[in-house]
Amino acid sequence: MTRFALTLEFDGTPFMGLQRQKHGPSVQQAIETAAAAITQEDVRMQAAGRTDAGVHAIAMRAHIDVEKPLSAFQMMEALNARLRPQPIAVIGCQIVADAWHARFSCIERRYLYRICNRRAPLALSAGRAWQVAPPLDEEQMQAAAQILIGTHDFTTFRSVHCQSQSPVKSLSLLQVERSGEDIMIHAAARSFLHHQVRSMVGCVALVGMGRWTIDDLGAALAARNRQRLGLNAPAHGLYFKEAVYAVAG
Repeated sequence: MTRFALTLEFDGTPFMGLQRQKHGPSVQQAIETAAAAITQEDVRMQAAGRTDAGVHAIAMRAHIDVEKPLSAFQMMEALNARLRPQPIAVIGCQIVADAWHARFSCIERRYLYRICNRRAPLALSAGRAWQVAPPLDEEQMQAAAQILIGTHDFTTFRSVHCQSQSPVKSLSLLQVERSGEDIMIHAAARSFLHHQVRSMVGCVALVGMGRWTIDDLGAALAARNRQRLGLNAPAHGLYFKEAVYAVAG
């Protein structure tokens, strides 16, 4: 049995999310179907994280185990051939030790959220960024974001459908940067709650719009109550950016 570590890039628009779903297509299903056609085996994929419907990935990490003797290059080429024309690309593939696990070996997950702050319609970025027409104060957004850094009970920023055993998470980064009309929000933690990044972004954006103060954001965090959430940002602005491992895979 050979374990292949995959790096995946995908447009989440046509998928119900990364994880296999009963009610629609998923990235996992597409990869497993392609791998099964190549190997004639029942292949299951494990990924570093889960993404909701419409969420994209710049470099999602995953692995599959197969018995058929293939090189990493052969596997990558074969998967990409089978995946066309779906908006999924295997941009990296290597053979790793059996002990390496895409999910359980991951020590940090990094996300990027993209806001396009302009009034004109999005021609090139439609479905790939959240358009916010009112002017945003990125400096206030950055100041507000720092309240959320550290270990907190993030119940306010947690989906009611979240399956995590605890609402307590340790956020190591929430950085707001502007480049022209684009506002990029970078988030990093060992793990996140369901909808946590989108919920944090939505509330930080409210501060940037002037509809919330920084104290309002702090009060929402302290409330530990989903009913105090101000805004959940849409899925299509979110990207899984990177998975970090202590041992390379």
